[in-house]
Amino acid sequence: MMINKRLIGIVYESKKYIAANVIFQWLSLAANTVMMLGITRLFQSLISDSFSEELLIKTVLTIIAAAALRIVSGLAASEASFMSSRAVKKKLREMIYKKLLRLGASYNEQVKTSEVVQVAVEGVEQLETYFGSYLPQFFYSVLAPLTLFAVMCFVSVPCAVVLLICVPLIPVSIAFVQKWAKKLLSKYWDQYTALGDTFLENLQGLTTLKIYNADAAKNEEMNVQSEHFRKITMKVLKMQLNSITVMDFIAYGGATLGVILSASQLAAGSISFGGCLLIILLSADFFIPMRRLGSYFHVAMNGMAASDKIFRLLDLPDDGNTGDKEIGDDCLTECKGLSFSYDGSREALSGINMSFSKGSFTAVVGESGSGKSTLASIISGKNKNYSGSVKIGGIELSEIKEESLMHFITYVGQDSYIFKGTVSENLIIANPGVTESEMWNALERANLADFLKNEKGLETQLAEKGANISGGQRQRLALARALLHDSEAYIFDEATSNIDADSENDIMRRVFELAKTKTVILISHRLANAVKADNIYVLENGKSSEYSTHAELLKNGGTYSRLWSAQQELEVYTKEESRV
Repeated sequence: MMINKRLIGIVYESKKYIAANVIFQWLSLAANTVMMLGITRLFQSLISDSFSEELLIKTVLTIIAAAALRIVSGLAASEASFMSSRAVKKKLREMIYKKLLRLGASYNEQVKTSEVVQVAVEGVEQLETYFGSYLPQFFYSVLAPLTLFAVMCFVSVPCAVVLLICVPLIPVSIAFVQKWAKKLLSKYWDQYTALGDTFLENLQGLTTLKIYNADAAKNEEMNVQSEHFRKITMKVLKMQLNSITVMDFIAYGGATLGVILSASQLAAGSISFGGCLLIILLSADFFIPMRRLGSYFHVAMNGMAASDKIFRLLDLPDDGNTGDKEIGDDCLTECKGLSFSYDGSREALSGINMSFSKGSFTAVVGESGSGKSTLASIISGKNKNYSGSVKIGGIELSEIKEESLMHFITYVGQDSYIFKGTVSENLIIANPGVTESEMWNALERANLADFLKNEKGLETQLAEKGANISGGQRQRLALARALLHDSEAYIFDEATSNIDADSENDIMRRVFELAKTKTVILISHRLANAVKADNIYVLENGKSSEYSTHAELLKNGGTYSRLWSAQQELEVYTKEESRV
């Protein structure tokens, strides 16, 4: 019942802790039984006039020893539960992380980041309780009634049989609602992940929502989803409450039946007073383990629902990252008939033919939505489900080992992630063996060194996403990190968007400098940044409309010339406005 063999097989380290937990719980039960035997024997001696001080001392010592054993066993069972939970969390989160590494940079094509977070955090926490509490209790709940049955058979076989027959009624009631509960909890997790997706999206776009006064509409949308989640949560709680009520009725009813039977047998002279008292004292222990198991029922069901989500993630195909070829010295990058669609209907790229030779400086320009960033994502390995061909050094992108691709290309976008920690910790990511002098050299080239020298140098603390520094400083730091990676090719995808003019000029100077020794692909909507490029590709509605140098493209009078004129007029107008 609610035992997932695959799950237990994966987290095999927890088996020994589960076994230890069951053993310690059984020792506690044995100690409690011995204690009850001592007490009932003492009362029997009082009635039969066989009481003695020696018996009293033995009984007191027995009670003290049994109580001590129960305390030690309880602590040991708790420790085993903790160790089992720790093993589960460590193993499953490690597996999820390794799976994401295998999925690679394109993981979010198959699974949402918010779902990964929920599975790795809340989902694993549910399984922590499943392994630490439910599974040990399940096996103990089978062992405990059988142990007590064997003990009670020496007192009254009819009472022992009746109590043993009543115990399975609890799991029968659990099984009765299990199918319905499984569907309900599956809906609960679907609603939970959907709410998490919406919350994360709205949180990330909160600034944009406030700018366009769309936050109220999104707030209403969140309220609707929250209400759906509240309703499904209340249904889950109602199911749990009802199942607990049924289990309590069976447990207390069974214990009461045991008391009535023992009393009737005492009246009939079939058992002694001590035997009757022992049955009364141990009747509840027949049902407590199974009743406690029932209380873990919702935990187990949540664990099963969480495991389905985890296995769905772990079972995602990672065939897109099975390439085993290394990029050689011939680093010509070619796109032939390249097409890509995000939703399977509208193409973001259509029939693109481009080439980027080793040591060249190529710009890809076009209006917003023309497909520039999509092209960059495909070449850098973020989007893999394309059609056509993308080859580097004559090797199809899908056949290239991801580590080799990541070593060959450094991608710098407009939202390059800055991790919480020190400046040095963010720079070391690019090159674990980098020295302090090399870090300072990269910071000098990115024109960030003077700022950091006035702070705490390489030990300057950064907030998550670099929230405590300006946008320009974040991009300079991202540039310094990219320089330390020292790859053969660099893709700058709108790396100067949304930053101040001084920072943009500094970054572009370093890009031009880098283009003298490295292969550089510059993605930009601002054509002034592409003027010095050896080659310029113009994208329009996902298609390559023009290709040449800046001077030739202006002569042709096509899309590039039109965009250039429009941007120049806008910049002249902006400068005149600033003078006013």
